[in-house]
Amino acid sequence: MAALPEEEGEELLPFRILAEAADGGGSSSNPTDAVIFVGICLVLGIACRHLLRGTRVPYTVALLILGITLGSIEYGTHHHLGNIGDGIRLWASIDPDLLLAVFLPALLFESSFSMEIHQIKRCIMQMILLAGPGVLISTFCLGSALKLTFPYDWNWKTCLLLGGLLSATDTVAVVALLKELGASKKLSTIIEGESLMNDGTTIVVYQLFYKMVLGKSFDWVAIIKFITKVSLGAVCIGLAFGIISVLWLGFIFNDTVIEITLTLAVSYIAYFTAQEGVDVSGVLTVMTLGMFYAAVAKTAFKGDGQESLHHFWEMVAYIANTLIFTLSGVVIAEGVLGDADIIKNGTSWACLSLLYVFVQASRLVVVTLLYPFLRYLGYGLDWKEATILTCSSLRGAVALSLSLSVKGSSGTPYLTAKTGTQFVFFTGGIVILTLIINGSTTQFVLHLLGMDKLSSAKRRILEYTKYEMLNKALEAFGDLADDEELGPADWPTVKRYITSLSNLDGELVHPHTASESDADLDPMNLKDIRIRLLNGVQAAYWGMLYEGRITQTTANILMQSVDEAIDTVAHEPLCDWKGLKSHVHFPNYYSLSSCP
Repeated sequence: MAALPEEEGEELLPFRILAEAADGGGSSSNPTDAVIFVGICLVLGIACRHLLRGTRVPYTVALLILGITLGSIEYGTHHHLGNIGDGIRLWASIDPDLLLAVFLPALLFESSFSMEIHQIKRCIMQMILLAGPGVLISTFCLGSALKLTFPYDWNWKTCLLLGGLLSATDTVAVVALLKELGASKKLSTIIEGESLMNDGTTIVVYQLFYKMVLGKSFDWVAIIKFITKVSLGAVCIGLAFGIISVLWLGFIFNDTVIEITLTLAVSYIAYFTAQEGVDVSGVLTVMTLGMFYAAVAKTAFKGDGQESLHHFWEMVAYIANTLIFTLSGVVIAEGVLGDADIIKNGTSWACLSLLYVFVQASRLVVVTLLYPFLRYLGYGLDWKEATILTCSSLRGAVALSLSLSVKGSSGTPYLTAKTGTQFVFFTGGIVILTLIINGSTTQFVLHLLGMDKLSSAKRRILEYTKYEMLNKALEAFGDLADDEELGPADWPTVKRYITSLSNLDGELVHPHTASESDADLDPMNLKDIRIRLLNGVQAAYWGMLYEGRITQTTANILMQSVDEAIDTVAHEPLCDWKGLKSHVHFPNYYSLSSCP
């Protein structure tokens, strides 16, 4: 490599050290090769998302497999990938804690900020049950199964560490599928909320057992103290950063760039402050921050700013998922190929298959034990939704990142390098199996249970949309026939080649012309009318906010009252007063009791 000026060489010194470490001490690697890998990952992500759109296979599965393929070519063959391979080696040697710090805040903030606060309030107890006792039950079940059946010399702490690590669910693909198929919104909220809170509690459990594996002892008092400090401290820090940043947003007027940048900066600074500065859970901190923004700050972003913010965080989460899944595939390939026993030994593959069965069984145990509570709390949960909740037990980015962290810290008397490699192998295998099997079969299960059918209200909307589109098409066709510049064309023949127009028999009938009296009005139609009216009321509130006639605080209260009213339109009269009653205070002289 050509010599650099002294000042430039000093600036690139940290990158040179990383490059030499990745190249085995050589000097052929260029630090800028790391950028090539990012570009390759993004191109692969675009290709996978585009080609797999409309299929049952989540694009993250393809990214993980492609990452394993790239890693296998670079580490397992003599056909090295040149500069791309150098970039792969640079990224593969990244510190796992840095990996978590780079990707997790973006993923967590995007998920928590996109949730509806009124649904969180209704489902919060169900989420806490699944993400609290549910994680502990899953950790104990998996740890016990590993200790009793796996042929490795692992102690209880190590088994529980892997069990806790594998309890981190990732249901992005399933939630997207549920929304696409029109499944119940409450089920999507429960699954997404559980996954979000599950990440926080899983990492707390992981940190506890990780410290124990490395030789630190805890009694029950110390365990309770540790969990309380890590969780409650994280919530307090998240709220503090949320309050400060929202107050700052109040001084920013019509500057979308600054508003979006502030949300990005505060999510990373809050994570670093909690994780490194105060030694509490950074994941729970960012989750609390995102939920606080969802509850308080959505009205702070007006007009195009709110849409821009949504698209920005959607893009950030997509890029983070793309990079972490591809990189995880590379690291899995490096770890597995570095230990030939894992590939050649059939025991490892048999244990992986058995572990997949254990993961599904533990999920079934969790849902079964908690079902009596899930059924009556919040929105409630019937047996069909509980079945989907069981089948949607996917593993993803968080589990992979934690396994990479274990591998990076292995090589000690308490945690051997072989154990670290086995953690990556088993976690990567479970991620692939759950994404492929569970992710691709959920649509079939939804269809089998009859949960993918459109509601009457949505069917009415589709019929009306089709009616309007055909009317517009006929109108446009008539205008073309009257156009003098087109000449004397054979328009009946032209119409015969236009499928949507040639299949029409007789006059179009408006889908809503059927006479309905108040006595026999279909309940679903009544629900549809109520929802449309409430959506109009909410739009009016947005207009009042833009015009400055109400404050952000008032707008939040009014819009949440409408959201809560929409939840009850199926079985209660049209009314949004319940959400407003506690915020309205009448003077005493308005009270009937004060009248003579």
